Amino acid sequence: MSDARLSVFKTYKLYVGGKFPRSESGRVYEVTDSKGKWLANAPLSSRKDARDAVVAARKAFGGWSGATAYNRGQVLYRVAEMLEGRRDQFTREVADAEGLSKSKAAAVVDATIDRWVWYAGWTDKIAQVVGGGNPVAGPFFNLSSPEPTGVVAVLAPQESSFLGLVSVLAPVIATGNTAVVAASEKAPLPALSLAEVLATSDVPGGVVNVLSGRTAEIAAPLASHQDVNAIDLAGADEVLAKELEIAAADNLKRVLRPQPVDYAETPGIDRLTAFLETKTVWHPTGSLGASGSSY
Repeated sequence: MSDARLSVFKTYKLYVGGKFPRSESGRVYEVTDSKGKWLANAPLSSRKDARDAVVAARKAFGGWSGATAYNRGQVLYRVAEMLEGRRDQFTREVADAEGLSKSKAAAVVDATIDRWVWYAGWTDKIAQVVGGGNPVAGPFFNLSSPEPTGVVAVLAPQESSFLGLVSVLAPVIATGNTAVVAASEKAPLPALSLAEVLATSDVPGGVVNVLSGRTAEIAAPLASHQDVNAIDLAGADEVLAKELEIAAADNLKRVLRPQPVDYAETPGIDRLTAFLETKTVWHPTGSLGASGSSY
């Protein structure tokens, strides 16, 4: 028997609502490495795919935002465990996508997994940092607490296909939002593989939806969509960002404009707070005894 065999090439698909559909348009586009070598055919998402992803994200929002922060942290940590188990695969994909040596790609993957763990640890701590009791002149408790904004469209960074992707996605879902991600246009494969990790971890379907294709084509319907509450323009150039910002104003979306970021640096909590709303509740303290003294 001959030892020769044909390789089984991977079919990359979208990730929408916990399932792996092909683009409804049936279109694909060629993904190449930094030297122009063909790697795979990725789905070329359409406007319909974007709208389907928003529907899935909205459906998942109630359950995900209603989960305890501690539970969300457990779920995110499970994703990090799964990423660690597929470290070699992501090292290959990042090396191909970004033209890095195997050792440098491995370092990027390690940093990405650590970044995911870092955000997982923030789920039940961010409320203490940005919420709390407010001093007021009167017999009232005045308490402020952060709540998720809703459905967030995320344009992943174009150059940092994995570390940058996780750096913009993890804080969105750590705080209870659901996400529709437009993967890096030229290097979408790490994002599509991340979707497979999410699907086999404990993240409920629809919490993260991943689309590949032309960033401008995917972003346009997301920016104007009335059921998208916010958009992160990390992966848009200045011209596209301006167009999307104008479209987003129609339903008063929160917009995080693109900015120079070194994704290798410790991120701080800016992206955690970017898509949080603050709810403030007033409650009377009540009176004690005839003298009218209060708490």
